[in-house]
Amino acid sequence: MFNILKLTKKCTHDKVTPDKDTAYCPDCGKLIQNEWYITRCACCGVKLKTMLKNGLPTPQFHYCSNCGGDEFKVEKLETINFIDINFAALVKRVVEENPVCTSTTRCWQEKNIVQPKLPILYL
Repeated sequence: MFNILKLTKKCTHDKVTPDKDTAYCPDCGKLIQNEWYITRCACCGVKLKTMLKNGLPTPQFHYCSNCGGDEFKVEKLETINFIDINFAALVKRVVEENPVCTSTTRCWQEKNIVQPKLPILYL
Protein backbone atom coordinates (compact mmCIF):
# COMPACT_ATOMS: atom_id res chain seq x y z
CA MET A 1 0.00 0.00 0.00
CA PHE A 2 2.84 2.41 0.79
CA ASN A 3 4.41 1.75 -2.63
CA ILE A 4 1.24 2.97 -4.34
CA LEU A 5 1.44 6.29 -2.49
CA LYS A 6 5.08 6.76 -3.49
CA LEU A 7 4.33 6.13 -7.17
CA THR A 8 1.49 8.66 -7.37
CA LYS A 9 3.34 11.44 -5.53
CA LYS A 10 4.64 14.11 -7.90
CA CYS A 11 7.75 16.12 -7.04
CA THR A 12 7.04 19.79 -6.36
CA HIS A 13 10.73 20.82 -6.47
CA ASP A 14 10.48 22.67 -3.15
CA LYS A 15 14.24 22.52 -2.57
CA VAL A 16 14.99 24.47 -5.77
CA THR A 17 15.25 28.02 -4.45
CA PRO A 18 13.76 31.00 -6.35
CA ASP A 19 17.07 32.90 -6.40
CA LYS A 20 18.57 30.53 -9.01
CA ASP A 21 17.68 30.58 -12.70
CA THR A 22 18.25 26.85 -13.19
CA ALA A 23 19.16 24.09 -10.77
CA TYR A 24 18.89 20.34 -10.37
CA CYS A 25 16.23 19.19 -7.93
CA PRO A 26 17.85 17.10 -5.16
CA ASP A 27 14.64 15.07 -4.70
CA CYS A 28 13.99 13.91 -8.29
CA GLY A 29 17.24 14.81 -10.12
CA LYS A 30 15.57 16.77 -12.93
CA LEU A 31 16.81 20.11 -14.24
CA ILE A 32 14.42 22.87 -13.12
CA GLN A 33 14.18 26.35 -14.62
CA ASN A 34 12.60 29.11 -12.55
CA GLU A 35 10.40 31.42 -14.62
CA TRP A 36 8.72 34.57 -13.31
CA TYR A 37 5.42 35.81 -14.76
CA ILE A 38 3.46 39.00 -14.13
CA THR A 39 -0.02 39.99 -15.30
CA ARG A 40 -1.08 43.46 -16.43
CA CYS A 41 -4.46 44.95 -17.22
CA ALA A 42 -4.98 44.94 -21.01
CA CYS A 43 -6.76 48.30 -20.83
CA CYS A 44 -4.61 50.50 -18.57
CA GLY A 45 -1.42 48.43 -18.10
CA VAL A 46 -1.47 48.37 -14.28
CA LYS A 47 0.33 45.44 -12.63
CA LEU A 48 -2.06 42.89 -11.17
CA LYS A 49 -1.28 40.45 -8.39
CA THR A 50 -0.55 37.14 -10.12
CA MET A 51 -1.31 33.61 -8.98
CA LEU A 52 -1.11 30.19 -10.62
CA LYS A 53 -4.37 28.54 -11.60
CA ASN A 54 -4.01 25.09 -13.18
CA GLY A 55 -0.34 25.86 -13.80
CA LEU A 56 -1.08 29.08 -15.73
CA PRO A 57 -0.41 32.61 -14.45
CA THR A 58 -3.68 34.50 -13.93
CA PRO A 59 -4.63 37.63 -11.97
CA GLN A 60 -5.80 37.12 -8.40
CA PHE A 61 -8.92 39.22 -8.96
CA HIS A 62 -11.21 39.14 -12.00
CA TYR A 63 -11.38 42.90 -12.45
CA CYS A 64 -8.74 45.65 -12.50
CA SER A 65 -8.84 47.89 -9.42
CA ASN A 66 -7.79 50.88 -11.55
CA CYS A 67 -10.19 50.80 -14.52
CA GLY A 68 -12.52 47.83 -13.90
CA GLY A 69 -11.36 45.94 -17.00
CA ASP A 70 -11.55 42.15 -17.07
CA GLU A 71 -8.90 41.39 -19.72
CA PHE A 72 -5.24 40.90 -18.91
CA LYS A 73 -1.84 40.28 -20.51
CA VAL A 74 0.80 37.87 -19.23
CA GLU A 75 4.46 38.95 -19.34
CA LYS A 76 7.45 36.69 -18.78
CA LEU A 77 10.19 38.45 -16.80
CA GLU A 78 13.83 37.72 -17.60
CA THR A 79 14.96 38.68 -14.09
CA ILE A 80 12.84 39.43 -11.06
CA ASN A 81 12.99 42.93 -9.59
CA PHE A 82 12.35 43.47 -5.88
CA ILE A 83 9.53 45.88 -6.78
CA ASP A 84 7.77 43.21 -8.88
CA ILE A 85 8.17 40.38 -6.36
CA ASN A 86 4.75 41.08 -4.76
CA PHE A 87 2.99 40.95 -8.15
CA ALA A 88 4.85 38.08 -9.83
CA ALA A 89 4.27 34.32 -9.79
CA LEU A 90 7.01 31.70 -9.94
CA VAL A 91 6.67 28.73 -12.30
CA LYS A 92 9.13 25.85 -11.95
CA ARG A 93 9.50 24.18 -15.35
CA VAL A 94 11.25 20.87 -15.97
CA VAL A 95 13.85 21.25 -18.71
CA GLU A 96 13.87 18.28 -21.05
CA GLU A 97 17.48 17.40 -21.71
CA ASN A 98 18.57 16.07 -25.09
CA PRO A 99 21.10 13.28 -24.82
CA VAL A 100 24.56 14.38 -25.90
CA CYS A 101 25.49 10.99 -27.31
CA THR A 102 23.02 9.69 -29.88
CA SER A 103 24.93 6.59 -31.02
CA THR A 104 27.17 4.05 -29.37
CA THR A 105 30.02 1.94 -30.67
CA ARG A 106 30.84 -1.43 -29.18
CA CYS A 107 33.97 -3.46 -29.72
CA TRP A 108 35.26 -6.72 -28.33
CA GLN A 109 38.50 -8.63 -28.25
CA GLU A 110 39.00 -12.30 -29.06
CA LYS A 111 40.24 -14.39 -26.18
CA ASN A 112 42.50 -16.66 -28.27
CA ILE A 113 44.83 -14.59 -30.34
CA VAL A 114 46.22 -16.77 -33.13
CA GLN A 115 49.00 -15.37 -35.24
CA PRO A 116 48.70 -16.40 -38.88
CA LYS A 117 51.61 -18.47 -40.16
CA LEU A 118 53.64 -16.94 -42.91
CA PRO A 119 54.41 -19.06 -45.97
CA ILE A 120 57.98 -20.28 -46.24
CA LEU A 121 59.64 -19.53 -49.55
CA TYR A 122 62.46 -21.77 -50.80
CA LEU A 123 64.81 -20.32 -53.27
